[in-house]
Amino acid sequence: MKLKFLFSFLFAGALTVSAQQGYKDGIEYFRADQPEEAEIILKRTLNDAATDKAEAYYHLGQIELQKGNVAEAKSYFDKGIAANAQNPNNYIGLGMIELKNGNKSGAEAQFKAARELDKKSPIIAVEIARAYFNANPATYAKEIEKNIADAKKLSKKEATPAIYILEADMLAPTNVGDAAGYYEMASSFDPDTKHPEAYVKYARTYFTVNPQYSIDKLKALLEKQPNSALAQRELAEKYYESDRLTLAAEQYGNYIANPNHFKKDEIRYVALLYFGKKYQESFDLAGKILAEDPGNIYMQRMQFLDMEAMNRPEEAVKYAEIFFNNPEAKGKIVPNDFTTYGDALQALGQDTLAAAQFEKAVELAPEKVALLKDLSGAYTKAKMYREAAEAYRKYCETDEATTNDIFMLARRYQNVAATEEPDSPEKAAAVENALKYVDIALERVPDNATIALTKARILFVKNNNVPDQATVDAYLAGLQLLDKDPENTTKRKSDYVNAYNQIANFYLNQKDIENAKVYFNKFLEVDPTNDALRQFVENLNNQK
Repeated sequence: MKLKFLFSFLFAGALTVSAQQGYKDGIEYFRADQPEEAEIILKRTLNDAATDKAEAYYHLGQIELQKGNVAEAKSYFDKGIAANAQNPNNYIGLGMIELKNGNKSGAEAQFKAARELDKKSPIIAVEIARAYFNANPATYAKEIEKNIADAKKLSKKEATPAIYILEADMLAPTNVGDAAGYYEMASSFDPDTKHPEAYVKYARTYFTVNPQYSIDKLKALLEKQPNSALAQRELAEKYYESDRLTLAAEQYGNYIANPNHFKKDEIRYVALLYFGKKYQESFDLAGKILAEDPGNIYMQRMQFLDMEAMNRPEEAVKYAEIFFNNPEAKGKIVPNDFTTYGDALQALGQDTLAAAQFEKAVELAPEKVALLKDLSGAYTKAKMYREAAEAYRKYCETDEATTNDIFMLARRYQNVAATEEPDSPEKAAAVENALKYVDIALERVPDNATIALTKARILFVKNNNVPDQATVDAYLAGLQLLDKDPENTTKRKSDYVNAYNQIANFYLNQKDIENAKVYFNKFLEVDPTNDALRQFVENLNNQK
């Protein structure tokens, strides 16, 4: 199973949030280009006593403007002015609407009203420059440049991080390297960490170039703001995106403990706990989410995956059936659902039902040819040997098949031959195929004792489980390969026992007692504690 298979379907849950740092968290999310999360926090904290409603309305208005909802945006900006007419931002918001409507003079009037409220604020100049940039960077290039210049003049002794952040945002689409540099400057001129978005945007911009730099930047942010949900979440995301799933799970655990986390992140955390083999914790958290959202198919899926991973097949089957019977699962089932369900059924001895699940997996994703191997294995467990061989044959016709797969196909046909009626056409055909593929494998790997001994066993089956000269020759060839490593008499004792036994019995059947004695004695040498064999060999040795 690929580690990331779950995350293609774990983001459909509703988002909920409980306020901890209040509306400021919403503003941080907005500045970090996450308006959906920002809107949730701002709306839920709007009536909190600590909320600056003018600021909250300004950012809610910007969110609506991004959606194209001009009337809703104006309503929020008007409410912001009503809440605090001395806050300049909502006038800037109204100016944004005028720019969107093509009324530059109307926008300038609103921007002028904002400046009049605080003529020394570089932040107002930055916000106006951003308003022009968001409206049309080409059309308003001069206005953007002028307002950035004004902001820099007003900054005087200390550079304003917001200036560098805006300049970085302007560069990011075309010049990632310079943008990252500006984000880094913004963070370096922000000792009180009033602009965590600089760290977050640096991490996103630089991640494809050097993931570790991005992670280190977010760790630095988290050291300065240990309770920041944004910092915790972004670091967890970057760990995940760089395939550090153990660290991602640990960091998500810290983040999930923050009341300002989102429900969709709990869903991801359930999967990360699963990947971290913390199956009970994953199951319990999924249960908590299901208590609030009983029809959540993703959590139903995780519960049955967790139960199967904990080797609790009866419960795995129970939860699998809940998942599969959910009407919402239609169209969202993936092959792993069927194969995991099949594994649980196999653990309960329901091999035929299990094979049917593997069939469904192949039917759902025929392009995933490796599923044919899984299906063949399921058929073998169900003693459906013909079907097992056919499924493996189809796999071996693909480009993914290896020499080992060719060898396994030979063994699948060996199973068919061993279970067909003696001297039947079906058995003959199976033997022919088994020998065909084992010879191909031997040609590719001539020094492989396992393949050579398998050929001997196929010949044994061909002769209705009675060793003949061809069987003996094949066993002798396999023994010659085994003897190259003296330790094989211990490591592969069972192979020696089987080979010597079959060869000795061949000679016994041929009434060649002397050769029979030779191989029964070799048999006893590798199996000296076999008292019945010792007695038989002693009796045989006494024969003249």
